Amino acid sequence: MKKIWLILIALIITLSAAVYQKMTGPTYPKRIKIEINGKTYKFKLPRSHGGSDSAEVFLPIKDNEVQAVLLFKRYKVDEEYTAIPFIRTEGGLIAKLPGQPPAGKLEYYIEIDTATGNKIIVPGKNAVVIRFKGEVPGLILIFHVFFMFFAMFYANYAGILAIANKDGFYRAAWIAFGLLFIGGMILGPIVQKYAFGEYWAGVPYGWDLTDNKTLIAFITWIIALIINWKKRSRVAIIVASLITILIFSIPHSMYGSELNYKTGTIQQG
Repeated sequence: MKKIWLILIALIITLSAAVYQKMTGPTYPKRIKIEINGKTYKFKLPRSHGGSDSAEVFLPIKDNEVQAVLLFKRYKVDEEYTAIPFIRTEGGLIAKLPGQPPAGKLEYYIEIDTATGNKIIVPGKNAVVIRFKGEVPGLILIFHVFFMFFAMFYANYAGILAIANKDGFYRAAWIAFGLLFIGGMILGPIVQKYAFGEYWAGVPYGWDLTDNKTLIAFITWIIALIINWKKRSRVAIIVASLITILIFSIPHSMYGSELNYKTGTIQQG
């Protein structure tokens, strides 16, 4: 098989894993579909917000007879829900959740009053949880995502080359390792510092899953490269590639940093 096809396979696997990781994570917006007075509305409820300002919740409902109330409280805190009425704008209804400290979370839901007097609870039984984080400079975030994406791509490519018994898998492994080092072990902690005030929340300091899975992938490639130092081992590269794709298929931000409102400390994992 020509290498161009191997590159294409590696790219498809990488893109699929990246999309799956993002869309299944706890900070990906929750998709909502409801019907009011015979009309279907689709919108998203935010589950992550960067910056110290308020988080906007928007309902694209232009029916002037429909009203809504946003109810929220601090996550895992025994307190009553606070109600904020939505304000009507030209495009729909808008309400804002108050800003929280980095890693602070709010749980919220929406009560929609229709023109017929019926009340719709969105999203239903379980409230939506939104996590706040510090604002990460755009350029740092772009470079972090860029290096991590191509680290995953070259990890997949190295594994596919090794499976196909093609030359170049050792070189691709080194590129994957270098990209992972820059994106995960250098830029990753910088992003973490801006977002949650700590450079590293993984082992041995905490149990943040994002940091720990990056660390596992990094160590895995160190071991694979050491094994290949004097004598080439396709198996070591294949195993490292498989472990990497499994690790980075775990939904992003699961078991991440969380502010304990009682103690005022940030907990991980």
